[in-house]
Amino acid sequence: MTGGRWLLRAASLGAALLVWQGLTSLDVNLWLRFEQFPTVGEVAGAFAERAGTGPFWQDLASSLRRIVTGFALAAVLGVAVGTAIARSRIAADVLGPLLEVLRPVPAIALVPVAILLFPSNEQGIVFITCTAAFFPVLVSTRHAVGALTPVWEEAVLTMGGGRARILVSVVLPGALPGIFGGLSVGIGVAWICVISAEMISGEYGVGYRTWQDYTVIDYPGVFVGMVTIGALGWLTSTAVERAGRRLTRWLPARDGAGAGRARTGRGPGRSLRARLPAAAPAGATGPRSGSGAFPEQTREVTS
Repeated sequence: MTGGRWLLRAASLGAALLVWQGLTSLDVNLWLRFEQFPTVGEVAGAFAERAGTGPFWQDLASSLRRIVTGFALAAVLGVAVGTAIARSRIAADVLGPLLEVLRPVPAIALVPVAILLFPSNEQGIVFITCTAAFFPVLVSTRHAVGALTPVWEEAVLTMGGGRARILVSVVLPGALPGIFGGLSVGIGVAWICVISAEMISGEYGVGYRTWQDYTVIDYPGVFVGMVTIGALGWLTSTAVERAGRRLTRWLPARDGAGAGRARTGRGPGRSLRARLPAAAPAGATGPRSGSGAFPEQTREVTS
């Protein structure tokens, strides 16, 4: 990213803070009421005060531990189940109807279920976080895998690869852009639900502390919690997006002078021939890759 874009983003944030400071310092009370809002200076002072205390970092660590655990579980389960549903009719018939019934249920509505199921609030909050992130990952993975062109699978079968090779060399790499789209959505939804769960049944965490500040009418403390939640959400979402860009460097670049050109790295079809047998096993009924039966697929795989 260029320095000009960084400057523009910093200016946008600074302008928002100036508007906030102006509305709260002047006690603007038109249709929206800002007279009880803390100023930017008051929130900054409260943040600096709390950052020097142990409970602040304890709450921060608790929320991060819950979000990382729940999101990691959701990522693994979402990718696995989404791939199975997209690739297997049996999995689609067995799991599809049940998941479609559960998907519209808000994760935060599962708080009573979590209280009944799990022996501790900590496990219940992780369960709610995992459920919130699971369905965006599931749906994105299912659509990404289902949208893959069959020509890649045919090429792998032609060169003697099996189902496991197709999954590792074609399905998962080809679906990565869609999978990371679901992961980006899932991390945001997970933060919404983990904060809500902490407010309802938590004992520690940023959400719990923010709600406690609201109950004692500590409005600067409430805004400290909101700023902390926003910063944590931005950092984790950025980490997911950066990981996605790093793992899909073979996609065309979209910004700067590299627009329309592939990033450096390996795509799902690059060096596929090097990772697969050169020809089908002896006695196979399918045509071999060098026989010319599938010239388009061969050229595309070796490009």
